[in-house]
Amino acid sequence: MLTVQICRIPGNEDISLPEKMSTGASGFDLCAAVTEELLLQPGEWKLVPTGICIAMPEHLEAQVRPRSGLAFKHGISMLNSPGTIDADYRGEIKVIMVNFGDKPFRVNRGDRIAQLVFQEVAKVHLEQVKELVSTVRGAGGFGHTGV
Repeated sequence: MLTVQICRIPGNEDISLPEKMSTGASGFDLCAAVTEELLLQPGEWKLVPTGICIAMPEHLEAQVRPRSGLAFKHGISMLNSPGTIDADYRGEIKVIMVNFGDKPFRVNRGDRIAQLVFQEVAKVHLEQVKELVSTVRGAGGFGHTGV
């Protein structure tokens, strides 16, 4: 098991620390640390604080992802999904929430707004070459298979 350190930002002692909501869950739910109710109008996005910061080993990254229930029931998602938190970042985790729904959406202090998933990061060395090895697919991109 890997250890990730977590720290509450002062003034957020009432905000739940991220937790998994079931034994098989991949993500830890993040809660809103807004100081007052935040209203997201349809088509609007806002940066929502979580009141926490983390420190993790260099071979990890944390991904902030939308909650499926908010997406399905209310059209709420994230603009940069998944948001990446690098291992050397020590600032507050914040979520760029967006309302793709057709009704205003309220975010209250302590609401579960996103989830945090940890992933290992491969050590990669980029090697510049003059030409790439060819494949059957080649440069075929978006929709090249007809689907």
